[in-house]
Amino acid sequence: MLPSPPATPLSDSADDRTRLRRALMLALEFTAVLWLVKLGALIFGWDFSAYGVYPRHWIGLRGILVAPLIHGSMGHLAANTGSIIVLGTALLYGYPKASRLVIPAVYFGSGIGVWLFAREAYHIGASGLSFGMLSFIFTMGILRWDRRAIALSLLVFFLYGGMLWGVLPTTPGISFESHLSGAVIGVVLAFMLKDRDPPPPEKHYSWEDEEDVADDWIGNANKTVSSPE
Repeated sequence: MLPSPPATPLSDSADDRTRLRRALMLALEFTAVLWLVKLGALIFGWDFSAYGVYPRHWIGLRGILVAPLIHGSMGHLAANTGSIIVLGTALLYGYPKASRLVIPAVYFGSGIGVWLFAREAYHIGASGLSFGMLSFIFTMGILRWDRRAIALSLLVFFLYGGMLWGVLPTTPGISFESHLSGAVIGVVLAFMLKDRDPPPPEKHYSWEDEEDVADDWIGNANKTVSSPE
């Protein structure tokens, strides 16, 4: 009697989907905070601009904590919303361990860079965080060269690669210093943390599994047929 072929193993990506969903939710929660701050300012007539980073003045240090939460207009906030959601999700999903260091380092580090080197004006907005995440994800794709890192790097580059021009002083009234500080920190962190998250396991496709199962089954069948009575 020929042996029955074993059942084909099923690939389970539930953990991967759960991590992606959790990353998206965290990014959405942060952007919700940004919108609540802006809507509160509009409803109650508050102006939070004076809480931004003001370089080389002690009072301006408080902006390191709160400036990324403050936006000058709805257009400014809307421009940052999409990039924060996409880049934040990509970072948290692709590099869950590294993100625990990258997010606070870029959040606070970009503000520190602005306080030390920027023009004397109030600098507000979450653009520094966006540029830091963008440069980190893109650089990681170059350094690691694994399947997930490359995919995430290409995704963020095609969607937001044009943002990189923002590190240059091309538009008056835009804090390119915040963009540049975040981008530099993101690149440095990519070199420092490139091995912190293990690469994803090599994916085995169903047709490969079926071929392996078939080979094993045929081999066992031949042994059974050729064995002496």
